[in-house]
Amino acid sequence: MRARRLVAVASVALGLVALSGCRAEPGVAAYVGDLRITEDAVTDVVDDLRAKNPTPTGQPEAPEGQPPAQAPQLPDRGQIVSVLVLAEVCERVSAEKNYQPRGQVAPEQLAQQFGLSPATGYVRQVAELYTCLSGVPTGAPAEPTAQDLKDVVAAGRKAGAIPADVPDEAAAGQLDGEQLRTALATRKSLAEAVAAYDVTVNPRYRPLEFPVLSFSGNAPAVSVPLGEAGSDGVTDVSTPDPLSPGGPQAAGGTDS
Repeated sequence: MRARRLVAVASVALGLVALSGCRAEPGVAAYVGDLRITEDAVTDVVDDLRAKNPTPTGQPEAPEGQPPAQAPQLPDRGQIVSVLVLAEVCERVSAEKNYQPRGQVAPEQLAQQFGLSPATGYVRQVAELYTCLSGVPTGAPAEPTAQDLKDVVAAGRKAGAIPADVPDEAAAGQLDGEQLRTALATRKSLAEAVAAYDVTVNPRYRPLEFPVLSFSGNAPAVSVPLGEAGSDGVTDVSTPDPLSPGGPQAAGGTDS
């Protein structure tokens, strides 16, 4: 039932194009200030994920006592957009404030966590993002409000991380600790940075969030919102492609 803090994570400029004027163009997944993250850039990441992490086929049966080979769990387009958006925000705030990474996250570490090939571009992008975020100050741990505790308990129940016979009050008491308070401070710091760099997200990806604290099984417990929560703004007439035959799957975070 314990929440696990994601490793504080750098940035990738993949798919970012200088832009002025209109912020409601078809084919744009998100804007960060005067840059845009295109749908084509997101598709490139999807294609790379599929190419380097194929679904196992025609493999011999697993030895007795060992589980069969599992299809890799690939991130969906929304998760990819969230990484690209937060990467650009982190790059900008780090350059402006002269923040330097305090830790280095290796792609190999995340590849094992995600169950993906370390050669996958997405894995390298997330490693760079986590490295960048390690240098962004979060301030003192934040005491959770009653609503914060209610939200994290609800997230825990949705994830199946809290036994049904444990009352909400007891669950909140167990979850309220250093990890949760650090995550709340991280969320506040990143939300302020996102607001400062004028993020606009295509409605198909809203609400767009990035987890800063996860339960076992990588179910988000606390997430930072990226862009608007509503449905106005950027429009896109394209239809999203499924990422894998089994449907979009969530990519995991890293333990700390």
